[in-house]
Order: sequence, then C-alpha cells, then structure tokens
Amino acid sequence: MTWHAQLDLNYRLEAARSVARHQHSGPLRILQSLYPEGDAVCHNVLVHPPGGLVGGDTLDIRVDVGPGAHGLITTPGATRFYRSNGAAALQDTQIHVAPGGRLEWLPSEAICYNQCQAENRLRFHLAPGAELMGWDVTAFGLPQAQQPYTQGRFCQHLELPGVWLERGRIDASDQRLLDSPLGLAGHRCMASIFFLTGSKLDNARRTAALDVARQVIDQHALHPSAGATSPHGQVVVVRALAPLVEPAMDLMKQVWAAWRAHFWQMSAAKPRIWAM
Repeated sequence: MTWHAQLDLNYRLEAARSVARHQHSGPLRILQSLYPEGDAVCHNVLVHPPGGLVGGDTLDIRVDVGPGAHGLITTPGATRFYRSNGAAALQDTQIHVAPGGRLEWLPSEAICYNQCQAENRLRFHLAPGAELMGWDVTAFGLPQAQQPYTQGRFCQHLELPGVWLERGRIDASDQRLLDSPLGLAGHRCMASIFFLTGSKLDNARRTAALDVARQVIDQHALHPSAGATSPHGQVVVVRALAPLVEPAMDLMKQVWAAWRAHFWQMSAAKPRIWAM
C-alpha cells in the first residue's frame, strides 16, 4: 500500500498576529500553533505519522505566506526514505511568500536508507520584498548502526525559479562521487542553509551575511568542509559535509541564529520541540 498525503498551510497577518490555517488529506498534520516570540511569528510543527516513505509514496506540501506574515515550520523527527523495490518516493514542497512575508523552513534531516529510490524537491516562489530562510540536511545510510548506503538513488532539487537551481543525484554505486575529494570525500551527510529573497539584496547586507556565516564556520569543527557563497544577488548559501547528522545540524542552527540577528534583528527563538 502506498500513501499520497497532501498539506496546504496558509499564513496570514490578522490584527498584527501571524495566523496559520491548513487543510490536509492523508497522513500529514500540523500541530497547534505556538507563539514563543509573541504574535508576530507563528511556530508550527509538521508531522508525518507513518514516519517514513516507501516506494510509491508521495508527500505533497504547499505553504503560502501572506503579506507581512511570518511563519516558522519544523518537524519532530527525520524524514526517512526506506528501501524500495523499484518505485520512487517523493517529497514535493512548494512555498510561496508574498511581499513583506517571511518564512523559516527548518525541518529535521532526511535519511536515505539502503536501497531507497527517492527524491526531495523544494521549490520557492518569492514576491518582491519576500524573504525566506531554510535548510536542507540529508544523511546517507546509518553509519553508527552499521547500515551503510551501498545501493539506491537519491535526487535533491532546490529551486528559486529563474534565479537559483541546485539539482543533484546521489547514486550509491557511484564511489567516485561518494568518496572522491572532489565529491563527498567519504562523508555521509550533506547540508545547506540558504537565505532567499524576492528582490536583489543590497550589496552591503549581502556581504555582511557572508562575513557573519564565515565567522561561524571558522569557529566550528566542520570548517574544513564548509563554505559560504552567494551565487546570485537574491541568494546566500552555506554548504557543509559531515560524517554524521549531528555536527551538520549544529552548524546549520548556529548560522540560522547568526543570520536571524543579521537579516531580521531577531534573537534565535528555538522551536520548543528542538529541546525534547
């Protein structure tokens, strides 16, 4: 049996309060909205009760942020792409942010189990004046459990149409990609955190964002395998490779906190579920 689950999540600013409303079909849920920072930012936890995807499963997530609203989305645990007999599993996320809107997309990692066939697709549509901060963390196999990633295929797709596209395929049989110094260099976790805008960033703001990120990287254990760049005037991104999820996620959270202060003059109000 395969699942096709769909979630439509909408943020709107109502009487100076960011309010979330949603509709769903299949096993996708949004938990109660929380306001640890006050009414301006609405925190939500996205839950997929089955806990993973097998071949043929599809998770279809749509997020729409209205003018002036600010949403933060996280998840309680990893997205797991399990072994497939041939059919692909797909998580397809599309995010639209209106002028003056902000979204933080901060899910837990995705784990590619041995023999999976999977695609994780993220597409962002930002109006002029819209801003988004998000990350994507993917682990291959379970090294600490002696369950390596030796068979299977994973495709990652990150896109801000017309501005930025990163699409890559990780095939478990491609040892040159997985182990070469020009590839993953033996690491089994790759991570990116990105700041995207609907309008071109001011040069000073863009340069300072890179400096802030590089200061964090320089003080982190992953500094030899991490870097910050700005491939376009609407994109700033930090990429990292790590042997395991934990150091990669730690770096992402530190850059997120630094960028929150830099771009929005906001403290790092961590979602409550991160402490559980």
